[in-house]
Amino acid sequence: MTAPVTSPARPVAADSASAPGPGGARPTRPVRPTAGPGLRVASAALSILAALLLGFVADAGLVGNLRHARDRQVDYATFRSDLANGVAPVGQSAGGGRAPKAGEAVALLEIPQLGLREVVHEGTTADALSHGPGHRRDTPLPGQSGISLVMARQATYGGPFRRLGELNSGDKFTVTTGQGKHIYQVIGPRRAGDPQPAAPAEGHGRLTLITADGTPFMPRGILRVDADLVSDVQPTPAPAVAAGALPEEEKPMATSASAWLPLVLWGQGLVLAAAALTWARTRWGRPHTWVVGVPLLGALGLATADQALMLLPNLL
Repeated sequence: MTAPVTSPARPVAADSASAPGPGGARPTRPVRPTAGPGLRVASAALSILAALLLGFVADAGLVGNLRHARDRQVDYATFRSDLANGVAPVGQSAGGGRAPKAGEAVALLEIPQLGLREVVHEGTTADALSHGPGHRRDTPLPGQSGISLVMARQATYGGPFRRLGELNSGDKFTVTTGQGKHIYQVIGPRRAGDPQPAAPAEGHGRLTLITADGTPFMPRGILRVDADLVSDVQPTPAPAVAAGALPEEEKPMATSASAWLPLVLWGQGLVLAAAALTWARTRWGRPHTWVVGVPLLGALGLATADQALMLLPNLL
């Protein structure tokens, strides 16, 4: 009796990942190279630059416009309440008036030809003009005798005076203060080199509106629109600041020197956050780092850019 013939066993293919290599050594999976110090520094620098650029564009555009719209609504409601209660500032006087504080609402400017209704604040620094038009403190308030000056931005933070050059001779507009509603009639726009109108006669009032002239963010000079007061002149106390004593940062096209310190502090925070997120990427991985990093760098970039805007001309 013959033994049954069995077929030879089929060899099983070995897994290439587990098969021993030459000399019996088992190969290991390739390890992704980690970023060197130079690449980490470059990554942090790019993160800082991106956050600054995005923050600057957002603050000069959408965020600045939204903030201006919010400030306008809040200040309008506050000023209406002050007018109704008879506590709106009109300047220090024997009749019981009080001088306005820096940043306080002092007037409501309404120009129907431009679709403009803005609350005017006291002061013309870059920070004050980021909230809306500002009254120059060394001039009388609108409605009083003499020449009043009101300044506002052309493009940033809502650009309240972006259409100022569209006013024509003979146009009328109103300014409301604690002394009532005052009517002005436009003399005309005035740019560098144009003749200045004769000073108003004693006991008469004039208002000059001031902003940057030229393409937004690329000003060629200063645009002024002069308007004579055609309603009754109100009692005129002395301005809060004597002529010639106004700080340089409150004059047209001036910058804010006080913005340097907060700019440096916010910038340091941005640098530290970018460095920390670069380190965290090696520990958490890219997805988790993005979730934490994008809002953090965005907020710090926006705050830093806001201070950088204060270093630009206050009429921009």
